[in-house]
Amino acid sequence: MLRSQLPLHALRAFEAAARHQNFTRAALELCVSQAALSHQIRSLEDRMGTALFHRLPRGVALTDEGARLYPALNAAFDRIAASLDRLVEGPAQTVLHVGVVGTFATGWLLPRLAGFSARHPDIELRLQTHNNRIDLAGDGLDLAIRFGDGDWQGQLCTPVLDAPFAPLCAPALARTVMQPQDLARVPLLRSYRSDEWPRWLRAAGMPGLEARGPVFDSSLTLASAAAAGSGVALLPLKLFEQDLAQGRLVQVFAQTLELGRYWLTQLRSRPDSEAAARFRHWLQAEGGVTA
Repeated sequence: MLRSQLPLHALRAFEAAARHQNFTRAALELCVSQAALSHQIRSLEDRMGTALFHRLPRGVALTDEGARLYPALNAAFDRIAASLDRLVEGPAQTVLHVGVVGTFATGWLLPRLAGFSARHPDIELRLQTHNNRIDLAGDGLDLAIRFGDGDWQGQLCTPVLDAPFAPLCAPALARTVMQPQDLARVPLLRSYRSDEWPRWLRAAGMPGLEARGPVFDSSLTLASAAAAGSGVALLPLKLFEQDLAQGRLVQVFAQTLELGRYWLTQLRSRPDSEAAARFRHWLQAEGGVTA
């Protein structure tokens, strides 16, 4: 076949000359002499049995045959260059779309993302925060991290972090709350999960105390309100370790409450990908939960 007889260097010489419409500039680009470039193009024309350029007194112009050949060669060399660039830059990245409950994202995941990227540079995470209500298929997500008991219909759920809750508040308010009975005199900031305070109060020996205070739809805003001195909030300790270390929040009682875990979820109907498996194993290793 003719294409197996055409030398690549001659095709490259033709493409450069056609792009510049000038043999001298094409020769400079390819680091060859003008005579060598002209010889390569003449050899190509001989093999193809047709002229590709009109030789003019002051330059060259493509023949009809050359004009038909040039776009295909130009596109082919562009694709080759792009492929080589990608190889030099490193392996192609796999995109993983992950929904993350906001509290988990800011309090635990974000400080660790650099470590994941360093170990898995070929995986590009695209994070979408949510408020623990998520539609994997509808939102176009591969995975989602959410809080609960791990019982979501049609989903494969892997535990990634235990999250014991405890009462937290601002340091100034903490000095007035010395025993569980003192909670009757301060606002108890609540989440949309209405059973949290009643369960903690029963565990602390105060089943008759009614939780009163504003309700928040996000643990992040709940924590901000607590840090501002608005009341005492039940919050997952592991997600507010930085606030506790910096003294913005104080744990007022040692009694904790297990309300659930953070889980990595995915649709059972969707095949597991290598990228998803690697992200799941990394989360489990970081969170220290294996079952």
